[in-house]
Amino acid sequence: MTYDLLVIGGGPAGYIAAIRAAQLGAKVALIEKEELGGTCLNHGCIPTKALLASADVYHKIAGAKSFGITVDGFSIDFSAVIDRKDRIVNRLRLGIGSILKSYNIEVIKGTASFTGGSSVMAGDRFIAFKKCIIATGSVSVNIPGLETNGKDIITSTEILNMKTLPASLLIIGGGVIGIEFASLFSCLGVKVTVVEALNKILPFEDQEIAASMSALLTKKGVELHTGAKVLKITGTTAEIEKEGKKFSVTADKILVSIGRKPNYEGLGLEKAGLALEKNRLKVNEKLETNVRGIYAVGDAASKYMLAYVASAEGIVAAENACGKDSKIDHKIIPTCVFTSPEIAHVGLTEAEAKEKGLKYRVGKFPFAASGRAHILNETDGFIKVLVDETTDGFLGVHIIGPEATEIIHSASIAMKLETTTKEMERIIFNHPTLSEGLMEAAHDAHKEAIDLPKRV
Repeated sequence: MTYDLLVIGGGPAGYIAAIRAAQLGAKVALIEKEELGGTCLNHGCIPTKALLASADVYHKIAGAKSFGITVDGFSIDFSAVIDRKDRIVNRLRLGIGSILKSYNIEVIKGTASFTGGSSVMAGDRFIAFKKCIIATGSVSVNIPGLETNGKDIITSTEILNMKTLPASLLIIGGGVIGIEFASLFSCLGVKVTVVEALNKILPFEDQEIAASMSALLTKKGVELHTGAKVLKITGTTAEIEKEGKKFSVTADKILVSIGRKPNYEGLGLEKAGLALEKNRLKVNEKLETNVRGIYAVGDAASKYMLAYVASAEGIVAAENACGKDSKIDHKIIPTCVFTSPEIAHVGLTEAEAKEKGLKYRVGKFPFAASGRAHILNETDGFIKVLVDETTDGFLGVHIIGPEATEIIHSASIAMKLETTTKEMERIIFNHPTLSEGLMEAAHDAHKEAIDLPKRV
């Protein structure tokens, strides 16, 4: 049998591409070597957020007295927390399988390798296709001298399956993954140390946001070492160099979290004639590779290594493979960090706006001035907007605070629709809510915030 579309990879790019193509009437097969859902569902987005949700409940119980509630004798059963995470992952994985089955999409277990421009082998099975979408995701980066062993020196995959809490944790890498785990485990009472080679954590966030998170983590007892690098690891002791001085840190567990790279090893790209560009599969605006009829999406091809971007790309590629004329829009992409408090942003940072030579205004609204934040006892953080002085449109919105990952979507819509701050000021927000802080920040860009003191 020759399939109309073969999808390689069952993660958030692949399974969504398969479903969209089936909706358009294609006969679809999907090859997955491990579990449906990919890294996001099995080892990333979902399990980490499940653990963070448990940590949030623990945090709220610990602070119950401030709500007038007395709680005695509570503790965390980390094994039960992991079991809950596993149940959530299994339930969602089964859900994906059920949806694929409902569309008559054949799921093939195995590792795909191209035999030419219109066929692959998966195990001992030969599979022919008219069109193909590569959605093979990414894998953790390894650096010589910092190799993981799955026991004491671990990746994000192993840390999500620990049955007991370590007393101490050293995290190598202060990006999104590393800082999410730092926030999670410090909340649960683990002694956390973070080593980051760059001069700040969360390098892609606005400087003020990153500095605020650094201060909050330090306040919670996290030891941060920026501008530092790990020279070597012996046992569970890391030798670190910072500003020309060397010191060591010993921890029960060492998490290596220094990024991910596209995964296409063993795919036989050369047999299909597929080209790479900057170590990623080369694609055009329709996500088609240099080989006609073969598309590539998600982490294997995109510089935006985000599950939800991969999903959007999967839909576009599937539509193009089925004869439509679709293009991906990477201009408005919100990002989020599920720390405590949460971080989210869309658009330019101040540094990027300055680099582009743009003239802009800054508006800010602290959650300490939000009635809803006080009700929730979550007053850390602020909302910051960058406003183009010429168009009055939003150049960027940056949030650190409660429910930041939810609030940011209002900003994304505003930017997509090219809403001005003056138009935002006339939108009526519910009160008391956290989202109304976005309106207040827009007001503040014009020194007109109602719930802040007069600004000169």
